[in-house]
Parts: sequence; structure tokens; C-alpha cells
Amino acid sequence: MTLRLSANLGFVWPDRPLLDRIDAAAAAGFRAIELHWPYDTPAGEVRSRCERHGLKLLGINTVRGKPGENGLGALAGREAEFQASVDQSVAYCREAGGTSIHCMAGFVPPEARKEASRVFVKNLREASDKAASQDLMLLLEALNPRDAPGYFYATQAEAARIREEVGRPNVRLMFDVYHVGVSEGDVLRKLAHYMPIIGHVQVAAVPSRAEPDEGEIDYRAVFAELDKLGYEGWVGAEYKPRADTDEGLTWMRHLGVTP
Repeated sequence: MTLRLSANLGFVWPDRPLLDRIDAAAAAGFRAIELHWPYDTPAGEVRSRCERHGLKLLGINTVRGKPGENGLGALAGREAEFQASVDQSVAYCREAGGTSIHCMAGFVPPEARKEASRVFVKNLREASDKAASQDLMLLLEALNPRDAPGYFYATQAEAARIREEVGRPNVRLMFDVYHVGVSEGDVLRKLAHYMPIIGHVQVAAVPSRAEPDEGEIDYRAVFAELDKLGYEGWVGAEYKPRADTDEGLTWMRHLGVTP
């Protein structure tokens, strides 16, 4: 199996500061990392630590916004704030050596969804042009309604529709198997259907979001399907460890994969 695993340092080794988490990922054998909101740590320090270990930095997220918010991209009247967050993410990626940005849409009440769709598409077109100038990919991630009730979109079909409306080649889907499993199910068929527009894959157990060696999803089948489909990207280990992160890394051996 040609799977390439990245460590999502937003969740794993949560008891350590970011630079120490980078050290831990390298010590565990990972060759790539991905982050959530690393902005409190200077981008140059992240780049230097990654280079020290030969680690590739993948994606980061645009900021959530005010306390209780979960992104700004689809919020009418907040366009300038969202574009400022994109500028921040592009600049951080450029300095830190990252390759992609997850553009967070935010919470939208049902009566505002039509206007939110127009706003998000317009925002993403502008953001994608900024990202393309730095050879960066933008990612759209549908979040399940159990963990993120009220988030603007929750399904792969919605994400694909948004991408089609944006009409930019550097906008792709973040296929998080955990979110798909909770929101929709039918993971293998959806992987095959959306593979041409998937830019990144993430994994965690369903329903616990712990290490992916438990629960409803058979990750041996998922990994085999990714291999069958010829997926050449990274698979992000974005799970919340049951206990100590290092002790929990046995999940890879259980599933027959290596970082």
C-alpha cells in the first residue's frame, strides 16, 4: 500500500506547544504535518523546525473569527474580515512552506443560506486568485451537523456544488472520512465518486473521533479503496487520542500502514 500519512497537530500531542509537536511527529516517523490555527507561532520557526526534520508542511485553516464562530467565508457583511484572514493564511503558508488552506465557511441560519451561498462563492473566487498566485490550493471541508450544528455545509455534494460555482482549478475538496461517516455514510462510494476533485483526505474513528482502529468505519477497506483509486495525496491523521498520543500510535500497525 502506497499510503502517505500526515500528522494533524491540531489534535495529536495536545499537551505540547506546537514546535514540540513537530518534533514528536518526526520522532514517530511522520513525513508530513498539517495544522489548524498556528498563527501564535512564527511561521519562520515552523519552517525551520520542519526543515530540521525533513517534514513537509501541508495545510492550515483560516481563522474562526470571534469567540463562538467557526469561520467567516459565508457570512454576509464580513467579507473584508474573511479576505483579511485569507491574506493572513496565504502569507503564513508562503513563509512556513505550506501548500494548502482550508477556507472555513462559518455558521449560517437557515433563512440566510441563499445569501450565504452567494457570499461564499464570491469570497472563494477572490481567495482562490490570491492562493493561485502563491501556488496554493484551497480546500472545502463539509463539517458534520452533530459536531458543528449550523455550519454552512455538511455534505460532499454541497462542497462539490460550491466548488463548481467557484470555477477555479485550485479549489478542491477535503474529504474527511470522519465527517462523511457521521453526516452521510456510504464512504467508499463517495470516495470513488468525488476522487477527481479531492485535494486531501483525513481520518478518525466514527463515532468517537479517536484513533481510526475502532468504531464503525473499516479503515483497512478505506485505505485499500484509496490505493485502488490511485490516490497520490496525503492522508491526515486528524483524530483525538484516547490517551497518550505515542501509546496510541499502535493503530497504524493494527491497520497495516506506516507513516
